[in-house]
Amino acid sequence: MSVQPRSRRDFNLVGFRQRDNRIAAWQLVTTLVPTAVLWAMVPSLAAAPGVVRLLLLPVLALLVLFSARSFSLMHDCGHDSLWSSPQLNRLTGFLLGGVNAIPQYPWSRGHAFHHKHNGNWELYRGPSALLSVEQFRKLSPAEQRRYAITRHPLMLFPGGFFYLILRPRLQLILGVWQWGGTMLRHLATNGWRKWTELPRLTREFRSGHWYTAGEFYDLVLNNLVVLGSWWLMGRWLGYGLFWSCYATVMTFSAAIFICIFFVQHNYPGSYAHGTDGWSYFKGAIDGSSNLLLPPILNWFSADIAFHSIHHLCERIPNYRLRACHEAHAHLLESCTYLRIRDIPACFRLILWDSQAKQLVSIHTALQASF
Repeated sequence: MSVQPRSRRDFNLVGFRQRDNRIAAWQLVTTLVPTAVLWAMVPSLAAAPGVVRLLLLPVLALLVLFSARSFSLMHDCGHDSLWSSPQLNRLTGFLLGGVNAIPQYPWSRGHAFHHKHNGNWELYRGPSALLSVEQFRKLSPAEQRRYAITRHPLMLFPGGFFYLILRPRLQLILGVWQWGGTMLRHLATNGWRKWTELPRLTREFRSGHWYTAGEFYDLVLNNLVVLGSWWLMGRWLGYGLFWSCYATVMTFSAAIFICIFFVQHNYPGSYAHGTDGWSYFKGAIDGSSNLLLPPILNWFSADIAFHSIHHLCERIPNYRLRACHEAHAHLLESCTYLRIRDIPACFRLILWDSQAKQLVSIHTALQASF
C-alpha cells in the first residue's frame, strides 16, 4: 500500500548511513584493478594483426564504463560516504579525481551546492545552466538558435571532452592569470615598494575559478598528477595511441554521467520552484527522478539511479542506496521513474518557466508567447 510522505521524518534513514570500509575497499579494488588491466591490454591489441585488433573496441567500451564507475565512487567520497574515515574519503576522492582528470574537492563543493538547492531553479539552473523563459525570449533569433544547439544531446560529447580534459586545466591557467593581473595592478597603483603586501593579498585573493585556498591547492595538485600521468602514459603507449584511446574514453564516460545527472533533474513534471516557498524535501522527492536501469548499468553507476533517496540523505553510501530505496518503496511510489527510452524527451526541457514552476521545451515557450 502506497503512502504519500509528508516530510523527511517519515523515512527511517539512520540505519542506512552506516559505512563499511570492507565494502568500500572492495569497490575500489574492483574498479581500479580492472581499469589498470584493460589499459595494459591496449598496446598489444593495437599492435595485433587483422580482426584481432577489433578487440580494442570492447576494451575501450569497458574502460568507458569503469571510468564512469570511478567517477561515481569519487562522488561518494565528496559526500564523505564511501569510507567511515573523512581522511580516507578525502584521499580516495583525490586519487579518483586524478583517474578522472578532474579536481575532486572543488567539484564536490559545487555538487554540495546542487544538493542544498535542488529544485530551486531560481538559484541553481542545473548542469546546463538553463535560462528562464523570460530570459530566452529576450534573446535574438540567432542567440536562441545558439542556445538550443549548445544544449542538444549530441553536445554531450564535445561537452564531455571539455569538462574533463580542458576545463580543469583552463581553470588553473585563467585563475593564475587573474591572480597575476591583480598583483600587478596593486603594484602599479601603490608602487613597487608595496611588494611586501603581496602574500597577504594572495591569501585574500578570490578567483572566479576557485573560491578557497583549499580548492586552489587541490586544483594545482590535481593538474600536476593528471599532466604527469598523461606524460607517462604517452611515453608508454605512444602519444598517438594514448590520446586516441584516452580522449575517446574520457569523452564517452563524461557524456554518460552528465546525461545521467541531467535526466535525474530535468524531466517532465520535475519540481521546478523559485526561492519563495521552496522545499528541500520536495526537491528530493519531486525534483529527482529514479532510473530503471539493467543491473549491470546499476553496478557501473554505483546505484546512483536510486536518486530520490540519495537526495534525501547524501550521507548514505552507494552500497546501501538500493536497500534503503526498497525499504521505503511504499513512500516512493509517487516519485518519477524513467527508463532509458524516456531519456530523449528529457533533453527537450531546457527552459525554466518561473510562472508555471515547471521545465518546458523551447517549442512550448515560443508557442505561449503568441
